[in-house]
Amino acid sequence: MAPNKARRIAVLASGGDAPGMNACLRAVVRAGCDAGMEILGVRRGFSGLIAGEMSALGRRDVGNIIQRGGIVLGTSRCEELHTPEGRSKAARSLREAGVDALVVMGGDGSFRGAWALVQETGACCLGIPATIDNDVYGTDFSLGFDTAVNTALESIDRIRDTADSLERPFFVEVMGRSSGAIALEVGLAGGAQDVVVPETPTNVEELCAGLQEGFRRGRRSGIIVVAEGDEAGGAFILAREVGRCINTEYRVVVLGHVQRGGAPTARDRVLGAKLGAAAVDALVAGEENVMVGEVGGRVTLTPLREVSERVKQTDEALLHLVHRLTH
Repeated sequence: MAPNKARRIAVLASGGDAPGMNACLRAVVRAGCDAGMEILGVRRGFSGLIAGEMSALGRRDVGNIIQRGGIVLGTSRCEELHTPEGRSKAARSLREAGVDALVVMGGDGSFRGAWALVQETGACCLGIPATIDNDVYGTDFSLGFDTAVNTALESIDRIRDTADSLERPFFVEVMGRSSGAIALEVGLAGGAQDVVVPETPTNVEELCAGLQEGFRRGRRSGIIVVAEGDEAGGAFILAREVGRCINTEYRVVVLGHVQRGGAPTARDRVLGAKLGAAAVDALVAGEENVMVGEVGGRVTLTPLREVSERVKQTDEALLHLVHRLTH
């Protein structure tokens, strides 16, 4: 692609919503307008793209949304995109609308779909990492992660008060189907007694021994943070096994989708602004089929192929630090 070839771009959100998406959308639209581009907003993610649900967006259309959670365009998980027929329909919608490039805010599943769309149809796609799981390769942080961590942390601080009063362990399940990023950060920041993540095997006997050792030292309560995708079966099954092992009452709290909602933190608003504007800058420079991320505080570009094929590694040093400080 020659520099500044993309004159009309479309932008959509795909998969689960993430705080900071609206800040990112605002940046894409306003930076795009400054670059002389026409911007189309796609409703309902790839489902809306396949159905041709696009409309023009100008600077005023994205006013007063930076502080809002969710995504004003709406989003969806589109199974049809994972079929050749669905990708053909998506490409046809882009051609009929005269779109030169598609900007996708989403996670690893969305980028795998976008890369397949590129391979099969020749479409030009740019990715912006937006998932509270923070499991996308090619970026230190994805949109929504900081807000989700702070939302969960506030809940855990409140739960700790009750745990201390009732003198029993609480198992708090946070989101993270295949990634323990939220659990690790929340567990460390919240002073959890243990953190259980899907990336490492769960040793129930060691967990029980740690709780019992804490009881022997005078601790009468504890917070165990569990990522929802842990192979031990989730917070309820794990808590039941531990309760039987150490013969104690326990409580389970599942934070669930509350972690997705609410106003984005300053960090997610700034990250959304940086990545949205950087996506436009990349298009102006003639880049295509890359994901815009942030590594070491600097904006980076990673080929969509790498993003779709590689797995972000767990921060084992952080997991070690959690165990070092909480046992």
